[in-house]
Amino acid sequence: QEQLVESGGGLVQAGGSLRLSCTASMSTFRTFSLCAMGWFRQAPGKEREFVGVINWNGDVTVQSDSVKGRFTISRDNAKNTVYLQMNSLKPEDTAVYYCALRYGTWKIPPEYWGQGTPVTVSS
Repeated sequence: QEQLVESGGGLVQAGGSLRLSCTASMSTFRTFSLCAMGWFRQAPGKEREFVGVINWNGDVTVQSDSVKGRFTISRDNAKNTVYLQMNSLKPEDTAVYYCALRYGTWKIPPEYWGQGTPVTVSS
């Protein structure tokens, strides 16, 4: 069973940047490089929002209009890690950020979730 651990969250001032990481521990018969990795976020009192995904072939789709042009997703298969680079942060980006994994082609719901890492953007 795959396990995902996020890190890199914290408190940042508006206009600042953060890079979140998500490292996967893979089961014996699965390879990280063949997994699609997604990012979601959930703000207080709101539903979980799909931010974007990086597919196994490296193609990136940023789904959320509110973060397009500011957030980007990348991966390092040698480290079993996916990143969410967040620039020009706004107070409305405050949320718990979750990474998620689906083997092969991306679909929602994903197969596995991380535990989440909180991000707070102060004004």
